[in-house]
Amino acid sequence: MDRVYTEQEARLRLSVELPHWQMAGGMLHRVYRTNGWKAALMVVNTVGHLAEAAWHHPDLDLRYGQVAVKLFTHKAGGITDKDFALARKIEEVVQWQPALEQSPLKGTPNHEPRFKYLEYDRERSAA
Repeated sequence: MDRVYTEQEARLRLSVELPHWQMAGGMLHRVYRTNGWKAALMVVNTVGHLAEAAWHHPDLDLRYGQVAVKLFTHKAGGITDKDFALARKIEEVVQWQPALEQSPLKGTPNHEPRFKYLEYDRERSAA
């Protein structure tokens, strides 16, 4: 059986490991802000792929310009290590910015609004 975290334990762990996530309604919760419908769909597809690969499925709320992700282990009746693991992987992939790494990939050009993709937590300078 999976260990179920109390709300206080989950909040503490989020503050250390996933500071952009929060507890809401007994679930791990994160809103990703995008630059429109197309980008929001790409975030949903990314989360969907990761969730299916992990066989752990979040609740998603898709709106123009944002995607809300909510994680909860239904079988365990609470927040478990599975939720934290999937949240970490979602965060890693959705927030990835190649331009912040030593990479030949440069990422979307943020200096032109028509190409801006996601409102990253840590923006790179216009390149």
